[in-house]
Amino acid sequence: MAELLARDIMTRKVITIGKDATVSELVRRLLRYKISGVPIVNEKNELIGIVSEEDIIIKISSLPFPISFSYAFLDNFESYTKSTKEFMETRVEDIMSKKIKTAGENMTLSKVVNIMINNNINRIPIVDEKNKLTGIITRADVMSSMIKKAEKNKNS
Repeated sequence: MAELLARDIMTRKVITIGKDATVSELVRRLLRYKISGVPIVNEKNELIGIVSEEDIIIKISSLPFPISFSYAFLDNFESYTKSTKEFMETRVEDIMSKKIKTAGENMTLSKVVNIMINNNINRIPIVDEKNKLTGIITRADVMSSMIKKAEKNKNS
């Protein structure tokens, strides 16, 4: 039996967002679709970046947060609230990762999984030879394919 390829398990309808969207729009999209990361594409559907919940949380955690409670806390809290509001209006392009690990549709699933494990990533965009996004594989897709294979073998 031939090894599975990326195209065999990838999700073809990929939720994406453009580089000019705000972080607020991005967060809404992540919550709406119950996903933890999203590829960033240009008008030609070419992959230009990727952003995950982790990227957003790391950026938010670097904002000045009021630690102790005193009258100064109120000033710090206002500053933090203002910083958070400004961050939510930041363009996605300013926080996206531009160094993206990708795979092609004909890459074996074992190679895709190795890339994910070796780079500690939860999703890998699938692109064609022109860097156009054609799909995405998440860890959940990999686990689902393992379950399907185990059930198929069990019933054989």
